[in-house]
Amino acid sequence: MTLWFTEKQTKSFGITAKLTKGLHSEQTDFQKLDMIQTEEFGNMLVLDGMVMTTEKDEFVYHEMVVHVPLFTHPNPKKVLIVGGGDGGTMREVLKHPSVEKVIQVEIDQKVVEYSKQYLPQISCGYDNPRAELIIGDGFMHILNSENEYDVILVDSTEPVGPAANLFTKGFYAGIAKALKEDGIFVAQTDNPWFKADLIRNAVRDTREIFPVARLYTCNIPTYPSGMWTFTIGSKKYEPLQVETSRFFELDTKYYTPELHKASFCLPKFVEDLCK
Repeated sequence: MTLWFTEKQTKSFGITAKLTKGLHSEQTDFQKLDMIQTEEFGNMLVLDGMVMTTEKDEFVYHEMVVHVPLFTHPNPKKVLIVGGGDGGTMREVLKHPSVEKVIQVEIDQKVVEYSKQYLPQISCGYDNPRAELIIGDGFMHILNSENEYDVILVDSTEPVGPAANLFTKGFYAGIAKALKEDGIFVAQTDNPWFKADLIRNAVRDTREIFPVARLYTCNIPTYPSGMWTFTIGSKKYEPLQVETSRFFELDTKYYTPELHKASFCLPKFVEDLCK
């Protein structure tokens, strides 16, 4: 018998992947967690029925959420990751030699545990001496921090359940307080085909708090619509004015210095969401 996994991305649209086998399934204290093995994309992490990452295409999201802000900042030393329990964002941050400390606050210990077991090439940064993992509420961690971080990365799930607070103007204001005077933050803000209002609100709220606010995109085949957005807020530095001489050679599969700037070139219908 052939088994298939389907993520319903809207009430009338979704994506389907052929399963090789199920690896693990449980209801954690926060969400339904499934690890499955697929024929096309390898091992896949699914939370509450939504694809979070896969072995085949994970590098796109993780490289773009990290390297755009960390190259925009001239000397990032202390970085905070909110969410990101699979470990891919941590792995990419640790590629930057200027970074002295990376703190990750993940609410669900089970996501970390099973990512280490079934996604070892993604979660390989946790044992690095510069890395610190805190199991707790990222929203509260932000509210209790002030003038502490150079870069904050919000690597969250959809704005439901434990991640609902991470898409509010109050959270963005807390991020601004937690950042140093020249700090930068990036948050994943979903896709423009199905979540236009989310993007519109995120860009508007960020623009009201940060002097520099922009949207950039990448292409991820297993995410809804295949087109994904990130919102960047900066207190000082303009991501489009980064000198290419500042880039060093990274071990990447998607991100390049040219793509850094090109990712801010938006289709007209996406550009209109930012007005």
